[in-house]
Amino acid sequence: MSRVAKQPVVIPAGVEVAIKDGQIAVKGTGGQLAIAENALVAVSQDAGAVKFAPANDSREADALAGTLRQLVNNMVIGVTKGFERKLNLVGVGFKAAVNGNKLNLAVGYSHPVEFVLPEGVTAATPTPTEIVLKGANKQVLGQFAAVVRQVRPPEPYKGKGIRYSDEVVTIKETKKK
Repeated sequence: MSRVAKQPVVIPAGVEVAIKDGQIAVKGTGGQLAIAENALVAVSQDAGAVKFAPANDSREADALAGTLRQLVNNMVIGVTKGFERKLNLVGVGFKAAVNGNKLNLAVGYSHPVEFVLPEGVTAATPTPTEIVLKGANKQVLGQFAAVVRQVRPPEPYKGKGIRYSDEVVTIKETKKK
């Protein structure tokens, strides 16, 4: 059995978890999230914890039990603390701005690049070259950060582009005669 699935998800105070109608719903101060239950995973709730176990002895059931446990754990963390992703813009004249629910990027193209923020994701620009994305849903937040980074990924010779704050870009040496 998955080692991850053996650990129960502890539900902190102020968070409600409801298991009904084939869905696991988590509600807290940061919002509410839901995920569909899987037939291969037995989910039970008792005394402030949610437990996961494979419904049969297949490898797929073992893997899905650990996966579902981690997804529910991420939902609990998301509605209590939330998740954050930081992006840095490296390049001359590169800048970002947030107007309402739109993220505007000037990253060296002849036109500005504009994104509408997905539901549940907020953006801030403490400096023109830094973007801070926050949200309760880890998957949606990470996907949106990846889409923004894809506009201008860091190039290997000067390092210009949009990168995660914790990303290390290895700079290549140029050709020499």
